[in-house]
Amino acid sequence: MNGVLTGFVTIGVLIGLGAWVAHRGILDLAGGRLLAMLAFNVASPALLLTTIAKSDPSVLLTTPLLASGIAAGLAMLLYVVPARWWWHEDAGSVVVGGFSTGYVNSANLGIPIATYVLGDAALVAPILLLQLIVIQPIGLAVLDAQAAGARPTLLGSLRTIFTNPLTLATGAGVVLALTGWQLPELVASPIQVLAGFAIPAVLMAYGVSLRLGPGIAATGRARLAYASAVKLIAHPVLAYLSGRLLGLEGHLLFAVVVLAALPTAQNVFVIATRYDRATVLTRDTILVTTLGSVPAIALAAYLLG
Repeated sequence: MNGVLTGFVTIGVLIGLGAWVAHRGILDLAGGRLLAMLAFNVASPALLLTTIAKSDPSVLLTTPLLASGIAAGLAMLLYVVPARWWWHEDAGSVVVGGFSTGYVNSANLGIPIATYVLGDAALVAPILLLQLIVIQPIGLAVLDAQAAGARPTLLGSLRTIFTNPLTLATGAGVVLALTGWQLPELVASPIQVLAGFAIPAVLMAYGVSLRLGPGIAATGRARLAYASAVKLIAHPVLAYLSGRLLGLEGHLLFAVVVLAALPTAQNVFVIATRYDRATVLTRDTILVTTLGSVPAIALAAYLLG
């Protein structure tokens, strides 16, 4: 479990560093937002490009991916339906809130947990690619359309590929992975340096928001509790049911459930900050689910491992 603990400690230290620099007045909320915007527009696209370019696209054609995709989609739907028709949130807040319940921390925590709990880092690849290639571009298309004051259309969604830096980087990474092309060293080297900035920037911006951002209003506590419960309880249960329905058993079923029990990804906070939608809810859901994922993963290991 040393690798898992290392993942959690690394995340905690960088978030704490962000909170500390905010407490000392080195960064204010505007500085934290600047970090998040740099991560969204510059560093995260570099990280996506390098990550996907090295991946094996064939993992998208697997039963575990289908089970993970069904579980993530249903978990997001569990938030989207009440958020839209009961809480009357706008489309952008619905998308970001949905990400909070179905978009897992597949990189920072998923890779060490897949390595040390599941015994194979490759098991996280399907959910990682699913999120980057399918879930994220669809959500960003809706967010971009709302930011432009228009309803999402097929043409507008396709246009997003050529305007949104995360989606553009994802597409470029897929092309490199499919073709086997490698970027020239003069191009790849600065991209790799920028990619290394992504995770620290995201986590420190998150720490600044925790220290200086507004507390969640009383009217939002029910949504926080609901989103966290969907992420920590419903999502892993849906993964188990989806896996069984598709004939998974043994170690592969265990892997699908454990990965579904991962906390909400910090990237969701960056997206929320970029589009100014459900930022506080996302921030607090990440905190609650990161703390709660430890017993959730341990319970999954006890029941299925």
